[in-house]
Amino acid sequence: MQKLKGLLDRGLEATAALWPAIVLAFGWVQRAAGILGAAGAGGAQVRRRLGGLLGAMVRHRQRAGRLAGAVGHFVKVSRSYWPGLFACYDAPGVPRTNNGLEQLFGSQRYHERRASGRKGGSPALVLRGAARVVAAVATRQRAFTAADLAGADRGAWLKLRQELDERRQRRTQRRRFRRDPEGYLRQLEALLLQLGLPS
Repeated sequence: MQKLKGLLDRGLEATAALWPAIVLAFGWVQRAAGILGAAGAGGAQVRRRLGGLLGAMVRHRQRAGRLAGAVGHFVKVSRSYWPGLFACYDAPGVPRTNNGLEQLFGSQRYHERRASGRKGGSPALVLRGAARVVAAVATRQRAFTAADLAGADRGAWLKLRQELDERRQRRTQRRRFRRDPEGYLRQLEALLLQLGLPS
């Protein structure tokens, strides 16, 4: 235990000069999170308070030492999001974060990998995601019966199937082209010549 304490003490002593900058920069980020997370605040109030904090960060960022670049990046990114950053405070029902959406897609990826045994996401999710993700989310909410499916809009279903089939065909053509570009182009040329011949 004494060895561990000695190791920690030496580490803290060696990095002591870095801690004030870390405390300052982390404090700014925490204040920004507090401003954005304030309950009951309106968009104008949040905009004004965050603008003041970002201005102070720009004026005093050299006090952050080696983290001055990170502080500048934080301010730059915050400013780039500025036009759409405050809509959630003035419009009721708009969530302040997209955490729920990220959790939904993360859960879908996890279940997809677990079911398929793949380490990465399934290519089929990209290809058929418009149908698969919606179906996966909907079936977690409740069980569907044949009567539910019978009441579906057949036209919308056929349109979705056509879009998915077109996407699959494009993907197949890309794969064929990557495997044998010259053969693929010869086949296209032959098809074009056939179309140009009078019947």
